Amino acid sequence: MSGAGNGRAGDASAPATAYDASRIRTPHKAGRLLVGPSGEPGRFDSLFVDCPFVCSDGGEFLMTYVGFDGTGYQTALSRSPDLETWSPGEVVLPRDPGHPYRRYNAALTSIVRDNRLHSDGQVTWLDGRAVGTYHAYPEPGMETGAAIIGFCVSDDLRTWKDTGSVLRPQDGGAWERGGLYKSWLLRHDGLYYCFYNAKNRTYDGWREQIGYAVSPDLERWERPRPTPIVPNGGLGSFDERFASDPCVLRDGDWWVMFYFGLSFDGHAREGYAVSRDLRTWEKSDEILVDVGPPGSADDTYAHKPAVVARGGRLHHFYTAVRRAEPYRVGEHPMTELRGISVARS
Repeated sequence: MSGAGNGRAGDASAPATAYDASRIRTPHKAGRLLVGPSGEPGRFDSLFVDCPFVCSDGGEFLMTYVGFDGTGYQTALSRSPDLETWSPGEVVLPRDPGHPYRRYNAALTSIVRDNRLHSDGQVTWLDGRAVGTYHAYPEPGMETGAAIIGFCVSDDLRTWKDTGSVLRPQDGGAWERGGLYKSWLLRHDGLYYCFYNAKNRTYDGWREQIGYAVSPDLERWERPRPTPIVPNGGLGSFDERFASDPCVLRDGDWWVMFYFGLSFDGHAREGYAVSRDLRTWEKSDEILVDVGPPGSADDTYAHKPAVVARGGRLHHFYTAVRRAEPYRVGEHPMTELRGISVARS
């Protein structure tokens, strides 16, 4: 087992009111992919897998993740008794040529679940339905075009249909006009909160930052702030270019947002911010999961968090990316290996 870094990064400020970060540290990396690409041309996950979300239902752990086949994202569901071994993914949110948004991409990224940090993430069934959030890019290829965020419901976690309205980049602030990314949906005090990252321009040298929207019913959405709640850090910080992919959970009186930062050194790492009210956030400069040494499963990126607990032990799932000697999957040249790994407390 290798250790995840707990170093400091850049000039982001630590929370002014001390949160006990020992409660969220996960220094023990698996050091391998738990879910990886199939490498089989034509399969939904032939080139890579990405964006884990982990929860449970009826005592069984579940993971949704997206697969990429060269055309776009589709979402699969995997099952596990122990958070170690995972069943082959079953596609549950495919792309749909007749859908107004999901013609090429369908990336389900969270399902409303138990908000508590040290829980098994039991799915919250609302009137017999699970509620999820997805994003979809309008063009074929790797995250091409300005994506929207949509919402969906299911009575079995295997078949999903749209509900409510969509969040569009053109309806937000200037910082999000380039497109919306991976979202985290939670329910608290009768409201839905959708946290997401977005980019300021669709192509070429964009920056990503985190904002949120609030709704009583998934139909009427308000963006309470025209600016990000978790902005980029200063020059040299771990999140100086991207502050992305929020995972928001409650720890007593605190809310903790796990997120990843991308710096201009070309590496992505996991950090966190804290809040008392879900609206005002203070970033820490502590790295919770760092990239590994050359040749390790995550020597390039350790990013896109999903956190759940089992037996009092936190499991911080993330997308691990390492450099690879050039290879091909069908007609697609590849230079990296991207899959899902975990770090544990």
